[in-house]
Amino acid sequence: MNDTFVVGLVSVAALGGAAQWLGWRLRLPAILLLLLFGMAAGPDGIGLVPTDEMFGDLLLPLVAIAVAILLFEGALTLHLPELGDQLRVVGRLVTVGAAITWALSAVGAHFVLGLSWPLAILLGSILTVTGPTVVLPLLRQIRPTGAGGAVLKWEGILIDPIGAVLAVLVFEALVDGAVAAAFVGIGKTLVFGSLFGVLPAAVLVVCLERYWIPDHLHSAAALALTLLGYGLSNAFQHESGLLAVTVMGVVLANQHRVDISHITEFKENLQVLIISALFIVLAARVEWSDLQAILGPRFALFLALLVLVVRPVTVALCTLDGRLSRRDRIFVSAMAPRGVVAAAVTAVFALRLEEEGFAGAEELVPIMFLIIAGSVAVYGLIGRPLALRLGLAERNPNGFVIIGAHPFARGLARALQLADLPVLVVDTNVGLVGAARKEGLPVYHGSVLSDQADEELELPGIGKLLALTANDEVNALSARHYVHLFGRQNLYQLSPSRAASEGSSELSSELRARVLGSADLTYQELQRRFGAGAQFTSTPLTDQFGLDDWLSEHGEGAVPLIVMRPTGDVVVSAVGGTLEPRPGDTLIGLTGASAM
Repeated sequence: MNDTFVVGLVSVAALGGAAQWLGWRLRLPAILLLLLFGMAAGPDGIGLVPTDEMFGDLLLPLVAIAVAILLFEGALTLHLPELGDQLRVVGRLVTVGAAITWALSAVGAHFVLGLSWPLAILLGSILTVTGPTVVLPLLRQIRPTGAGGAVLKWEGILIDPIGAVLAVLVFEALVDGAVAAAFVGIGKTLVFGSLFGVLPAAVLVVCLERYWIPDHLHSAAALALTLLGYGLSNAFQHESGLLAVTVMGVVLANQHRVDISHITEFKENLQVLIISALFIVLAARVEWSDLQAILGPRFALFLALLVLVVRPVTVALCTLDGRLSRRDRIFVSAMAPRGVVAAAVTAVFALRLEEEGFAGAEELVPIMFLIIAGSVAVYGLIGRPLALRLGLAERNPNGFVIIGAHPFARGLARALQLADLPVLVVDTNVGLVGAARKEGLPVYHGSVLSDQADEELELPGIGKLLALTANDEVNALSARHYVHLFGRQNLYQLSPSRAASEGSSELSSELRARVLGSADLTYQELQRRFGAGAQFTSTPLTDQFGLDDWLSEHGEGAVPLIVMRPTGDVVVSAVGGTLEPRPGDTLIGLTGASAM
């Protein structure tokens, strides 16, 4: 048993990591691969992950705790300003929209899948849930630019506790016949979920504000208080803990007394591990024979009903006031994948219903598994092409945000513009910002690290950052501030000054972004070269005029920095990397003054 447990855990970690990497590499929804890997590793596959033997009765409680952590992590990203005037739309989607989804899904489950009315009503209540485990990874892949992305994120996180509580109350009404008790349960859920969400958040804020918790324990304390609130809320009202952790996350995200960005970063790293493990483990429990019995024309029709009728009708009725643009309404209508909460709740209910003698209860788990796989496949495959068609996503965000508006930074921005690459120059110096504006460059006056910049900066077509200020620390912090938006591989800064690199003030490598060009290309060196007449040029390369010809023409001091491929891909020269310009590329480089 001990060896089986160890092999199973190692397999879950390895398969989860492989699925996440393959999803990123192939630009496919990682959740699809997680489901396939989980089924292949289960008892009906090669048997690496026998979940029931490994966890026994602890499986579902562990899944519930993992879901609570995921909801808390998702709620930490719910900042009210990003919604603007779309808060009412979200409110309708998680209330009126949930009711519409419930009713239409229940009718479809009864008449299309042939489930009895009790099971159809229960399945409909579970299908109100989408959830951050599937919505957020898809949004991260699509990167929508309109208000629809924020609406989907808020809906996906808020509907999880609402849908889970609704499903629990429906289940109890069906099994125990306590319809009146269900309404009482809703009130108790709201009271205790809110109370045990606000209290732990307040305790954490006070402790951080008064420095009662050392920095290295901040994330651990946040996680402990989250689980404490979850457990206490559940103790007073069954399944209200999911609402508690969501409330706690929203309260922390929207308070301004203490900085919680480091806690959010820890939770985001934890999220990937938990999502991978959950989908692998739950998929491993599904039996192939059960899937084969469900899979067929009737299921395909039901899935089509969910995608083509239930979701569009729900969104249409909830956005009648016109607050959401037509393009965003279409995009939100085409995004409602089901995730791990639906799978976990269904697994719990199916066991209880089978014990209670409900005919057909054994079909609920394979039905939900196929809905999850089918909805993720459909929405994952159509999401980005649809967003591109609607103009809500960039086909290839290859532009640059440039931190610093010094003469050489403006020169590089002009060369990038000449190559048809989007740019945005950011600086706090009024004079430099004015000079950039006179040169026709898109510019933002302010600190890139400020909360105001986070709210005001619009970055359509921007996918990379160049930090070119005189301050090495500002360069590093600017890059680190945008690591979650652009990815570490797309963040570049100037090489630290020689004075810093020779002394004890050199920044840790963990804090620095990738070094642009070469280790000799410091701020002081660029200033010197521009003072001596250097400039950035944009040059098309051909079979007759390649990199060697470019270097010969511009002399020994020429530095090739950026290559734009005919496909639109952009490669930036960095220390430790290779540029490899080819015929057909556009080469942007520093020319006109030799190195010292």
